[in-house]
Amino acid sequence: MRKRLNQTGWKASIHFFKGSTVKLIGVLVFTTSISFAADASSGKRNGTADIDKKRPSEIPGMMLIWHDEFEEEGRPNANNWNYEYGFVRNQELQWYQPQNARCENGRLVIEARRETVANPEYNPLKQSWKTSREEAHYTSACVITKDLQEWPAFGYFEIRAKVDSSQGSWPAIWLLGTENYWPDCGEIDIMELYRINGEPNILANVAWGSSTAHRGEWDSSTTKLDHFLPKDPTWVEKFHTWAMKWNEHAIQLFLDGELLNEIPLHKTVNPDGVNPFTSDQNFYLLLNLAIGSNGGDPSNSKFPINFEVDYVRVYKQLN
Repeated sequence: MRKRLNQTGWKASIHFFKGSTVKLIGVLVFTTSISFAADASSGKRNGTADIDKKRPSEIPGMMLIWHDEFEEEGRPNANNWNYEYGFVRNQELQWYQPQNARCENGRLVIEARRETVANPEYNPLKQSWKTSREEAHYTSACVITKDLQEWPAFGYFEIRAKVDSSQGSWPAIWLLGTENYWPDCGEIDIMELYRINGEPNILANVAWGSSTAHRGEWDSSTTKLDHFLPKDPTWVEKFHTWAMKWNEHAIQLFLDGELLNEIPLHKTVNPDGVNPFTSDQNFYLLLNLAIGSNGGDPSNSKFPINFEVDYVRVYKQLN
C-alpha cells in the first residue's frame, strides 16, 4: 500500500522486555512444544490446537503483548481499532466507511460492496482525484490500530486470514511508522494481493524514504498465486497464516511457513540518515480491502468481496 501519515500514540511499555523472568499474565495461553528458534524464525507453527481453540500459543523466549481474536460480535473492539474514511490513497475506487467492517463467528470481516455513495467533498473545480469524483460506486473498510495500539520496532507478528483473488480486489496487512510522513516513516507490507499483468500475485514489501519527496525506496517480493495452487487447488477458499520476524538485522516475511522476502535493514536508511525500522518510533497496523487501482477492474466481479481475519497477534522478545 502507499500511505503518508505522521502521528504518535500509545507507547509500548519498555519494561515488557527487561529481564528473562517476565511472565505473561491475564491472557489465555497454553504451553506447546513450539520452539521459537525452529518455528517463529520460519514463520510456521506446529499443530492445529492454536487455531482450533483460538488461544494464542506461548513461544519460549517471547511474550505476547497484544492480540485480537475477534470473538465479540458486532463492530471491532473500539479499544483496538480506528477507521479510515472516504477516498484515501492510490486513486482507488472504494469509499472507506466503518459499516463495512464487522466481527462475526470469531472473525473480522471486511466487506467490499458495489453500491453508490455521494462524495461530500465533491468539487468539480478542484483537480484532486479525491474531490473530482461526485460519487463512489464501491464501499469497503480499512481498520487501523493508530493511536490505540502501537508497538516499537522488532518482534514477531502473526495474522491468520482468508483473501479473495477476484478481479479488482486488493486486500492488505501492513504497518506504518508513527513519526514523519510517508515514506520516511517506513512501511511494511506483510501481505498484499493484487494483479500484475492480469495475474493475481501475493506481495511482501518494505518501503522507506528516498531522495525524492513522497517517493519510496522499495524491497518487494512477488509470488504468483499459481505458485500455491498446484499444492492446493482450493487455496483461496481457506485461511492462511502470514507472519513477520523482525529484529535489528532484518525483516522476514512468511506465508504458511514459506519465506517470501527477507529485507536486510542495513540498507533501509532514509536520506537524513534515520532508519525507520530500527529507530525508537512506534508502528501501527492496518487491515484493509481496496478495490480497483492495482487490484484491477472490478466491473465484472461478483460482490460482495470479503477479506476475513481470524486473529492478529504481536509478540516481543524477552531480555
